[in-house]
Amino acid sequence: MNHEDYFKEAGIEAEKSLCLRDKCGAIIVLGDKIIGRGFGAPVNDDITQRKCHLNLINSKKPKSDRTCCLHAEWRAIIDAIKNMKDITGSTLYFTRVDEEGNILKSGEPYCTVCSRLALDNGIKYFALWHDDGIKLYNTKEYNDLSYEFHKN
Repeated sequence: MNHEDYFKEAGIEAEKSLCLRDKCGAIIVLGDKIIGRGFGAPVNDDITQRKCHLNLINSKKPKSDRTCCLHAEWRAIIDAIKNMKDITGSTLYFTRVDEEGNILKSGEPYCTVCSRLALDNGIKYFALWHDDGIKLYNTKEYNDLSYEFHKN
């Protein structure tokens, strides 16, 4: 599989999302094997816990925490750890999809919660598909860029 194939797999995960705002998906790859999968959803997939309708745009919460859902990246990391225990050296692929399941291109790194969790668990690369192509960020670089995003 190549990077585009892995993003398509992350897109399949995103289509499972129970979030009313964003359909996000992530996979974790080690070697050439998918070892973890995740999609955005409220805790325990309990749709009664969805708070997607709340307008948190002006909230004091950071952008990465203006959701009621577990991030797709968190679920993929948890799934990978359940499957492999040691996920050091892996790559995390993250994407969003529209209502038709089309992959949406990513903006710049900004989620410090996901970057810290990925960094702490030994994930080597964080992959995003931007308008100008696929970029594999070293996870330390992704973390630094995510903090830089919030300085303004």
